[in-house]
Amino acid sequence: MNESKVANVGEERITGIVEKVSFFSESSGFTVLRLNIKEERDLVTVVGCVASVTTGQHIEAVGGWHNDKTWGIQFKATRLVVIPPDTLEGISKYLSSGMVKGVGPHLAKLLVRAYGMEVFTVIEDNPEHLLGLPGIGKKKLQQIVAGWSEQKAIKKIMLFLHSHGVSTSRIARIFRVYGDDAVAMVSANPYRLVHDIPGIGFKSADQIARNIGIPMDSPLRARAGIGYTLQELSLEGHCKVPEPMLLDACKKLLTIPEPVLEEALRQELSIGTIVAVEEEGKKSYYMVSLFRAETGVAKSIHRIMQGALPWGTLDPVTVIPEAEKQSAIELSESQRSAVALALSSKFMVITGGPGVGKTTIINTIIKILGRDKLNILLCAPTGRAAKRLSEATGMEAKTIHRLLEFDPFLRDFRRGNSYPLEADLVIVDEASMIDVVLMNRLLAAISSRSALIFAGDVDQLPPVGPGFVLADMIISGLLPVVRLTEIFRQAESSMIIVNAHGINRGEFTIPVHDSAAGAELSDFYVVPSESTADIQRRLLLVVAERIPERFGMNVLQDIQVLTPMNKGPLGTKALNTLLQERLNPGAARKIMRFGTTYAEGDKVIQLVNNYDKEVFNGDIGRITAVDEEESSMRVVYDGREVIYESGELEEIALAYAITIHKSQGSEYPAVVIPLSMQHYTLLERNLIYTAVTRAKKLVMIIGDPKALAMAIGNKRSSQRLTGLAALISGAMGG
Repeated sequence: MNESKVANVGEERITGIVEKVSFFSESSGFTVLRLNIKEERDLVTVVGCVASVTTGQHIEAVGGWHNDKTWGIQFKATRLVVIPPDTLEGISKYLSSGMVKGVGPHLAKLLVRAYGMEVFTVIEDNPEHLLGLPGIGKKKLQQIVAGWSEQKAIKKIMLFLHSHGVSTSRIARIFRVYGDDAVAMVSANPYRLVHDIPGIGFKSADQIARNIGIPMDSPLRARAGIGYTLQELSLEGHCKVPEPMLLDACKKLLTIPEPVLEEALRQELSIGTIVAVEEEGKKSYYMVSLFRAETGVAKSIHRIMQGALPWGTLDPVTVIPEAEKQSAIELSESQRSAVALALSSKFMVITGGPGVGKTTIINTIIKILGRDKLNILLCAPTGRAAKRLSEATGMEAKTIHRLLEFDPFLRDFRRGNSYPLEADLVIVDEASMIDVVLMNRLLAAISSRSALIFAGDVDQLPPVGPGFVLADMIISGLLPVVRLTEIFRQAESSMIIVNAHGINRGEFTIPVHDSAAGAELSDFYVVPSESTADIQRRLLLVVAERIPERFGMNVLQDIQVLTPMNKGPLGTKALNTLLQERLNPGAARKIMRFGTTYAEGDKVIQLVNNYDKEVFNGDIGRITAVDEEESSMRVVYDGREVIYESGELEEIALAYAITIHKSQGSEYPAVVIPLSMQHYTLLERNLIYTAVTRAKKLVMIIGDPKALAMAIGNKRSSQRLTGLAALISGAMGG
């Protein structure tokens, strides 16, 4: 490699033929290429984004040379485009690459032999001439012409979108969604990109709109801004947005006059993309999907509650002592009352923190009703929560998606009001995690003859999606609710459980332990540390050495770092890099994807539900094999091996550290929580409470005591803007 190139400042342009595509992501267009360029004897590594690429293509790359500490000298391209080759060999390789559908290596040689450097002109202007060549009939000619047209369309789209400031990675996504119509569709309404293309936000679409001449006060822009604002508020968990709040947010986003916004609101209402509701003269707005979800949930609750109990009347005075005798347990008065209420209720909510006996109540209900061979179905929102419910009850528990028979091809549930679940009783655990859209689908699939019990901890983090249905069901006052607060004897000795309840009440006194000091072991430590560097240092020490040595735990299987955020020096990305270096330093085989290295032995988490592979959001596994040539890997989850091809690696992430949100519904033997004032925007009581209640045997909080005190004193996040409680209680019309 010519060393002078490494030192060059500014952008440089190189061209060459693709000898190997080491990696290509269909979803983002990110690629790693091995390029043959005239100036270099060895192949050159080029990384960048391109709409599509295959071996044999002629590539022009604009960017600069970079010495990567892991991968060595690379050309990092800010722009990568496929260009027509300028030699007969290049033309032959280009046509052989499969880029022009219908042309393979044999036909490519035939075309180059017949037409030489003019072959592209012939295909473009006089394709009928090809009929004179052996092996080309009318069908093959149509294939070649269609393939050439597609290439032209890609180039046209690339030129158009590049000229309007769209990056190549986004162009790849746009082309995959819109195909040949991309230019026409983006020109007509660039704002549709926000909804249709992952990774394109309102600001990017707005810039394209300005570039193509859409005025700032255009009704199209105002309507798009309203939709985008409601969408953003839904990402914060809100469903029903008061008019002043919506208008203020839109004015900040768009800086256009209020009359234009009000007219845009009227237009959106008239075409039905948003819904307005009025209470006591005050208007609020919903995205139509969330309005349907809330009204659907309320109607389903009313429908289910009206039916008769599937098991008729049972006398709690008789059946509860019998169940206690069978199980050799003695229920408390509060637990007996909860079981009695469940036996007389068509729809009921059980809520409470750790150690208060929710599982004991569920098991007692199952014992009593199972006696009469009633059909009982158990489910939870995540695979890990379903597994925990199965272990606690000894019965099969499914994820909600599996229970509703999600069809990955249809992208929809088979179960619903026209094909309800066949059950006398459905028990749903970890109900605090269920957002309003999923809850609507679940309740629609519950038969009017079934009874329903929701169990969950309403003081944990609200769902990742919009709404907080468990809280709204409780607030509505319409449903029978059992709130358990009594910590049982076997749980009283656990400082994790005692402190979790203290945190939840806002009465937590911080016990300051240094895990290095003192002979007496506890199950709950707060290790004071103020600087980011010191928190990182201590965290690495306790995870890699202190906890395994003093508590006899396996560093990968038993210890989970939970952090409030993804970004920053104490976020998942930074901590995963540090923990990977410390815990898995000598891995022989590794691959890189978007700046993250994956190596044999690494701990990883599945980020989305994958029904084909039967791995689900939140599942944690370990990489057992890496194929560097194919950029693929094997991951073992609970003893079952799953293969990930190169295009599927976006589904996983390193899991030495995960966010507290991702940990919902899971349990780990030991939890380590870094906390700093850098997290101040996220510091809330239910965040810390959720993190602490994930641990079975050990909690270690490493960080600034001020940040911990601030979080425990802050109880704001459960205040989501919804209309569901009022809809359930009948105060609002639906």
